[in-house]
Amino acid sequence: MPSVKRQTVLSWSGGKDAAWALHALRSAGEVDVVALVTTVTSGYDRIAMHGIRRDLLQAQARAAGLPVIEAVIPPQCDNATYEASFAAALSEARTRWPACEDIAFGDLFLEDVKAWREALCARLRWTPRFPLFGRDTATLAREMIEGGLRAHLCCVDTQQLDATFSGRAFDARLLADLPASCDPCGERGEFHTLVHAGPMFAQPIAVERGESVLRDARFAYTDFNAAA
Repeated sequence: MPSVKRQTVLSWSGGKDAAWALHALRSAGEVDVVALVTTVTSGYDRIAMHGIRRDLLQAQARAAGLPVIEAVIPPQCDNATYEASFAAALSEARTRWPACEDIAFGDLFLEDVKAWREALCARLRWTPRFPLFGRDTATLAREMIEGGLRAHLCCVDTQQLDATFSGRAFDARLLADLPASCDPCGERGEFHTLVHAGPMFAQPIAVERGESVLRDARFAYTDFNAAA
């Protein structure tokens, strides 16, 4: 008899790394991804950090064929509150899928972030997976684009990258235009993305670009809406 695959949930930001992690996990075929776990900021109804609207989150989940479990946090959330909300979301996941013990992340090379996630998962009795960790990010960025992933930059840290990059497509031209100081995948927080098409989705998501705003005198956000 064929062996039963381990079930895993995936930490979902709405961006390219989480999306490509989903694609990598499915391609490897070693686990069964059963749900997305997403941190949503209350009041704003948007994915934390990325600023992606909740309706687009739901559209991504439908395209991926997976349910979403939301970890809702308040604006200006402290770490203790975040961890409590995250723990509650994982508790809900385990209630729905009692055999699920794994959670995957799209982290690429930041050892301190990986260590923090490992410690948190250990406290919550979950096993973390990092399907993309250690990949060369220049190679990975090209692989994503050539593999059919389509995304736009929805947030730019203007202390690391010019605000004019916000709203641009994540494509070969963008990679060529990035300064040498910027990681090609934005792993140091230079930018965040909204994914709207790729091999992890059954169909592309139609989006329309909205306004761009500067928040906290630092982060240039470009709004995207689901196209009618």
